[in-house]
Amino acid sequence: MPHIFSIFELTQAIKDTLEGEFPFVWVQGQVGNVSRPGSGHIYFTLKDERSCLDIVWFQSNQAGKMNISTSRLQTGQDILCAGRLTVYAQRGTYQVVAELVQDQGLGRLHLEFEALKKALAREGLFDLSRKKELPANPQRVAVLTSPSGAALIDFLRLSQKRGLPGHIRIYPCQVQGRDAEETVASALEMVDLEGWAQAAVIIRGGGSLEDLWTFNTETVARAVYTCSIPVLTGIGHEVDTTIADLTADLRAATPSHAAQLLWPERSGFIQSIDDLETKILGTWKARLDREESRVKTINQALGWLSPRRTLLRMQDRLLSMSKSLHRLGLEMTRSKQDRLEQSVRTLQRMETGSQWQHTEDSIALLESKLLARMQHLIQIKEHQIQDRQTALSGMDPYLPLHRGYSLVRVESSGKILCRAEQVRPGDRVDITTSTARIQARVEQSDNREPRD
Repeated sequence: MPHIFSIFELTQAIKDTLEGEFPFVWVQGQVGNVSRPGSGHIYFTLKDERSCLDIVWFQSNQAGKMNISTSRLQTGQDILCAGRLTVYAQRGTYQVVAELVQDQGLGRLHLEFEALKKALAREGLFDLSRKKELPANPQRVAVLTSPSGAALIDFLRLSQKRGLPGHIRIYPCQVQGRDAEETVASALEMVDLEGWAQAAVIIRGGGSLEDLWTFNTETVARAVYTCSIPVLTGIGHEVDTTIADLTADLRAATPSHAAQLLWPERSGFIQSIDDLETKILGTWKARLDREESRVKTINQALGWLSPRRTLLRMQDRLLSMSKSLHRLGLEMTRSKQDRLEQSVRTLQRMETGSQWQHTEDSIALLESKLLARMQHLIQIKEHQIQDRQTALSGMDPYLPLHRGYSLVRVESSGKILCRAEQVRPGDRVDITTSTARIQARVEQSDNREPRD
């Protein structure tokens, strides 16, 4: 049975083999992806036309007269490194731990890249103000790439899982080598002339500066600049930035990332629908609550303004007035009696004999007139109270119901039906009798004037 390695065992075996076979190496290439974390160590890559190698330059190895200044280390620079080849077990990658780093000058392609970049920038090809926005969830997309490349497979695989159903047209073009820039520019011009696509996407897999040089040419840059529809680029890896990327309306880090920028996740649509449903239900419930509160307020107001409540309030007021009138009559009677008794006592002290008798007779007469006057006044007030009670009883709309009549209201307006013109066929009415309430629909409304 073959031996089954654990990940650590296999990595350790590779590490021992590599470090034993290459204890100290010299390597030359072009600097890329320089990273300077706060620890003081420097991480970068060395590239040539076909390969890439990770370099670690620890802070403890940076001093020395033979080494270049760390501040001078920059992308595109040709350098010579010497150090130990080792395996970084945590990621399963190999790298060189640099002990000597010497400057060999900037590479030719990098210098050409910087020169073209500055020239096109002066012309305004990279201005943010001229960049167009990608359409949201485009339905027609033109893809410019090599039909046999892995970048297209990654792009199509991810696009099938995102966005709403749409159409993708592949425009085959050469992405590397002689005349590649002309094929890319021609394909983009064709996309623009056809007018079918909502957006154009240029994708290519990663590679060295030489591999990506097609997209660092003025021909491709100007083709991207003059395209009338938005252009999205997904060229190489995240660390690879080309002239086409700078000219495009939007740059993706990778071909797969380009698909992510074009189309949102389908789960996002489902979540958006759920959010909209929640908002609609919340809005409907809030409106329903407001309408219920409004109906409750209107019912309370109608209850307060109803004829029955009005009659009850008037009866309460009449009873209160009757009590007040009775109380005032008693107070006036007691006041008059007190004044009379006081007058009698005064006369008793001042008069005797026949004069007293005459005065007593006068007082008796006045008392008789006063009582008659009070009785007459009370009768008048009682008649007034009876008249008001009779008038109030006549205002009660429910009183005729006991004599066989009915009270009809129009359901839509709540008004009492007095004329045939108030309703039309199909309207609903409420019919109130002395013992029941009936809902009915108008079948025919005769609005003709009555005959003499």
